[in-house]
Amino acid sequence: MMSILSVLLCLGLSLDQRTCVQAGTLPKPTLLAEPGPVIPYGSPVTLWCEGTLEARMFHLYKEGKQMDWNTPSQWKPTNKGKFSITHMAEHDAGRYHCNYLSPTGWTEHSDPLELVVTGYYQEPSLSALPSPVVTSGGNVTLECSSWQGFHRFILTKEGDHGLSWMQDTQPQPRETSRAKFSVGPVTPSHRWTFRCYGCYRESLQVWSPPSDALELLVPGESGKPSLLTQQGPIVASGQSLTLQCSSDVGYDRFALHKMEGRDLLQTLVQQPQAGLSQANFLLDTESSSHGGRYRCYGRYKLSSKWSAPSDPLDILVAGHLPDRPSLSVQPGPRVASGDNVTLLCQSQSPRDTFLLSKEGAAVAPLGLRSKHRAQQFQAEFPMSPVTSAHGGTYRCYSSHSTSPYLLSLPSDHLELLVSGAADTLSLSPNRSDLKMDYTMGNSIRMGVAGLVLVVLGMLLFEAQNSLKRTHNAAKT
Repeated sequence: MMSILSVLLCLGLSLDQRTCVQAGTLPKPTLLAEPGPVIPYGSPVTLWCEGTLEARMFHLYKEGKQMDWNTPSQWKPTNKGKFSITHMAEHDAGRYHCNYLSPTGWTEHSDPLELVVTGYYQEPSLSALPSPVVTSGGNVTLECSSWQGFHRFILTKEGDHGLSWMQDTQPQPRETSRAKFSVGPVTPSHRWTFRCYGCYRESLQVWSPPSDALELLVPGESGKPSLLTQQGPIVASGQSLTLQCSSDVGYDRFALHKMEGRDLLQTLVQQPQAGLSQANFLLDTESSSHGGRYRCYGRYKLSSKWSAPSDPLDILVAGHLPDRPSLSVQPGPRVASGDNVTLLCQSQSPRDTFLLSKEGAAVAPLGLRSKHRAQQFQAEFPMSPVTSAHGGTYRCYSSHSTSPYLLSLPSDHLELLVSGAADTLSLSPNRSDLKMDYTMGNSIRMGVAGLVLVVLGMLLFEAQNSLKRTHNAAKT
């Protein structure tokens, strides 16, 4: 054991604390931050220096600045030293070390602890490329970007003991910045939720606020929900749109994803019932981004596994293209069942697709590639032969391959009337038809009159015979 003189020297009376270490005799301490090393601006944090039960005094210092903390002298043995920061600020961020004094001297320094403050600058955005929906075992690229010219981005994953990645930014025009992180392989065994931060090289421990959380969805094999909308597949620009995801499985949460989109909308089931669950997603079609193909997924609240995807639902937004095509029908809007009919949709604007929609139909509209004829872009929709089911009101729209879910204004409506077999007689007979009906009526009336005369004759004949029999009987 060291002498009392050695201890006094180690306390700083003659020698610096950091030089009085008996190498190999004491384990170096561990420095931890509670609740964690990444602290929002203005929040408290506690640093714990953990040693052995023989510790008498703990010392904490920050690299780069003459800023030391010492716990009060405690000759009562303890294994932890506590250092508190009540309001985290920019000057508190940095690299920290600690050590402690025991009867045998001062220990080595702990491994450094990076203490980070967040909340400066503006938060970046985080997206998944090409999509946040990832097949089990697949990889995905996460992109963190900002309009500010950050020098570095930090990607963090919730759980997993603060797992994080750092990436220097790629040079971008107009002082923007972005960095890509490769993540995978992903599995449905646990949740994959990420955030990202930005910082500058001059102050690597001062970070921006976190981005919005991004959760990767790994579809499973449980029962797929159904996705539908009461408004139909075509909605007008600016019209509110509600998509309903439902299932006969009692899921607690649903997620809605647009194919090839970077967003994943989630909502909790407000009042789940036994064997039935549903959730509504309200979309604002003022934004052109809401046209597209959608699927939804279900999940239990305490599980990380999502269901299989619903069948796809296409949402088409009308009115984003300025043209209004025309719709006509050959041979005409009034046809008989079994006839051949063609609906013709035309536009003078260069469009590569036309869509034909029937009001009230639950099925998706028909789509055809356009053809350029006589300075018109057009598509022919044949109906051969027509039945009564083809009758109804039709409109047509145009679209372009660069944005297939964004349509033109609708054409004027066209009503197709289909008469059945019982209605094939003309409703407006001509003069020859009237003469034929008159002749037939006379023939019928003459026939009836003749029949009446025959019957009267037979009755008269029978009456005469009866009279003769009566007369003969009276003579005898």
